Parts: sequence; C-alpha cells; structure tokens
Amino acid sequence: MRESSTTAVLCLASASPRRRELLSSIGVEVEVRPVDIDETPSVGEAADAYVARLARQKAAAGVGPSSLPVLGSDTAVVCDGVILGKPRDQQHAAAMLRGLSGRAHQVLTAVAVSGPAGMLEACATTRVVMRDIAEHEIAAYWATGEPADKAGGYAIQGLAAIFIERIEGSHSAVVGLPLFETAALLARQGVPLWNGADR
Repeated sequence: MRESSTTAVLCLASASPRRRELLSSIGVEVEVRPVDIDETPSVGEAADAYVARLARQKAAAGVGPSSLPVLGSDTAVVCDGVILGKPRDQQHAAAMLRGLSGRAHQVLTAVAVSGPAGMLEACATTRVVMRDIAEHEIAAYWATGEPADKAGGYAIQGLAAIFIERIEGSHSAVVGLPLFETAALLARQGVPLWNGADR
C-alpha cells in the first residue's frame, strides 16, 4: 500500500491513520509508505529502548526514491514494567484491561526522523490513570471492535476515553505521535510546519 500526495513533504513509515491525522493537524502532508519489521522485543530490552529501536528501524526501512525525510514511530503501553502489545484475542484484551483498571500505567511513544540532519529521535512518556472498569464494560468494549488492534487493548481517542480518569504528559503521544517532540525534529530536518518552523 502506498498513498501519495503532490503536496507531501514527509514520508510516513506507517499505515496508521491516527499518525497521519496528527501530522496533518500540524500542517504536514505525508506520503504513506508502510514498512514491515519484526516488532518482537529483545530479551531484557527496556520499554524505552524497545520503542526507540522500532522507531529508528521503521524510519530507516521507509527510505525510498522520493528523497523525502522519513518518520517512524512506535508506541508501547507499559504496566508494572511489562510491555502490553496488541491483544491476541478477546480473553487477552480482557486480561489487559483488568490489569489497567483502577490504576496508573505508562505509554511510551518514540519518534525517529531520517533526513538531511541524519537520524533524529525523541521519546515521550505519559502517565495514564484509568478508573475502575466493570466486567460488563470490558465485554461491551471488545464487542465494538475498537481494541482489537490497539496496544494495551484500548484507544484513548476512541470509546475508551470514558475509562480515562486523567493523564500526565502528552495526549497526542498516547494517540500515536508526540506532536511537541515531533515538530521539533521535523523543523531540524527542514520539514515545513504550519507556522514555518523550519525557517
């Protein structure tokens, strides 16, 4: 799959519509060039190192003939030091939500941009506090289909917003891309933003 735009100023090495929408919100139109890499954590790999490695690998793998800078990003939901990936099935999703219910967890999102300034990267950590989630809510949430492809089994920008008591940090990072850090990296790579921050 590849989507192009005549106004594209950046290559996005991801098929995530959320990341594309977030970039568009700061005036950055992208060429979508999804990459396929092994996202298995290495033995003993810390969560911040894991998301940073994947972001770099995606940015490197997305380099192509267009010569545009390439952005790669990865998000991990972490609870008690354990990286929670996408749910394998309903039982796995329910177990993850039970583990997150009524307590705090961390969401780490790394972003890497390959371009004229080399490989630049940043990582944002956000603390998310969930209210208690009832069993019938967990079952009803799975039935919506929303959690099936989401890290940690929930989408903060979707129906699961009613489970979120508060966050400390970047909301956009939990959605999929830390815009404060991303804008700074893009400006250093000469990618124009809505406010002309590359100049």
